Amino acid sequence: MGLVVQKYGGSSVADAEGIKRVAKRIVEAKKNGNQVVVVVSAMGDTTDELIDLAKEVSPVQTGREFDMLLTAGERISMALLAMAIKSLGHEAQSFTGSQAGLITDSAHNKARIIDVTPGRIQTSVDEGNIAIVAGFQGVSQDSKDITTLGRGGSDTTAVALAAALDADVCEIYTDVDGVFTADPRVVKKARKIDWISFEDMLELASSGSKVLLHRCVEYARRYNIPIHVRSSFSGLQGTWVSSEPPGGHEGHGENVPGAQAALKSGESKRNGQGEEESMEQAIISGVAHDTSEAKITVVGVPDKPGVAAVIFRAIADAEVNIDMVVQNVSAASTGLTDISFTLPKSEGRKAIAALEKAQGAIGFDSLRYDDQIAKISLVGAGMKTNPGVTAAFFEALSQAEVNIELISTSEIRISVVTREDDVNESVRAVHSAFGLDSESDEAVVYGGTGR
Repeated sequence: MGLVVQKYGGSSVADAEGIKRVAKRIVEAKKNGNQVVVVVSAMGDTTDELIDLAKEVSPVQTGREFDMLLTAGERISMALLAMAIKSLGHEAQSFTGSQAGLITDSAHNKARIIDVTPGRIQTSVDEGNIAIVAGFQGVSQDSKDITTLGRGGSDTTAVALAAALDADVCEIYTDVDGVFTADPRVVKKARKIDWISFEDMLELASSGSKVLLHRCVEYARRYNIPIHVRSSFSGLQGTWVSSEPPGGHEGHGENVPGAQAALKSGESKRNGQGEEESMEQAIISGVAHDTSEAKITVVGVPDKPGVAAVIFRAIADAEVNIDMVVQNVSAASTGLTDISFTLPKSEGRKAIAALEKAQGAIGFDSLRYDDQIAKISLVGAGMKTNPGVTAAFFEALSQAEVNIELISTSEIRISVVTREDDVNESVRAVHSAFGLDSESDEAVVYGGTGR
């Protein structure tokens, strides 16, 4: 008997019919001889609707009460799903994040998991129940208050539970058939990836791919938990995310239905690329884009040691995460330079306030804020040793007449910042330039608004 953790997103449980369909899939996994733990998100756009409601009653939507509000959506889903499973003749018990033993720090709205003590969950499944856990939430170790993990936190909940319970696999069910070479809502000819490494998936996730949260993948890599991304709307095999193809797992995946059949070609293919490819040729995993970031430019910064440290210490003390950083060459006549960086739009106001407070210590002239940008990233192995990849990437953007504002690279990623209006055309151009377009049917998005 194996233990499987399944996570269902909001689009999968958007209405009563969806909940009943998901309940049947869960019961099927139970009938196959598995112990089953399920993590569930709020129904459809419930979380967004709660956020909108909060904005109507208060200009400030942070802190303890906001977390209390947002966790209501998952509690509704878990209770309804447990009822649906019981109607099919199987026992199910629902648990909030705190009841499931998800211990977090005290950072409301973006808490991080400190520990998982799943004693009640383990007892429940040992007694023959299907355990249903509300995703996205936990309890503070210090204050004992309810906390939320930030958007997409249900994925992290699922992987954390899978690690704590030593599960065979963590199945992430969504509204597409797996991880694609681009967002199928933007690129209709995007190709489904059969298997992708943790490292490549981390880059895609951090670059804007919405199918998996970056923290979820990092957690899975740390504890070597294979993830199977698939659709709850079809019976198709999805995408395996792991350190190596399913056939090579040690202690994971052997007893999971379809694990071996999912990637018989896993030893001879990588991300759908054929064996005829050169051994050292760059292997492109996909193209990701992100429209949730903004850009801040600190204008007229004295070009001397220690100034950049003061800037980014002010940002760090405000608990703002930054992404890309670019410093211009200083003007010889003034000795001043500009420093630009990107950050989440939601944290733009905090960052501006922190920099204005530190203006005396930094000595900059002014600040520029731009929230009409987008980031496009090409991800794949072997880029560092293949200069043609960089040339082809920028040629594709040039032919699409897309202007580039910032550039950032790593060994397996090239990212650029462009205007938000250019993002869809940019993604399609790069996707086609690297031969990633599928020759078969268009990718299917079964549900969800992408909101």
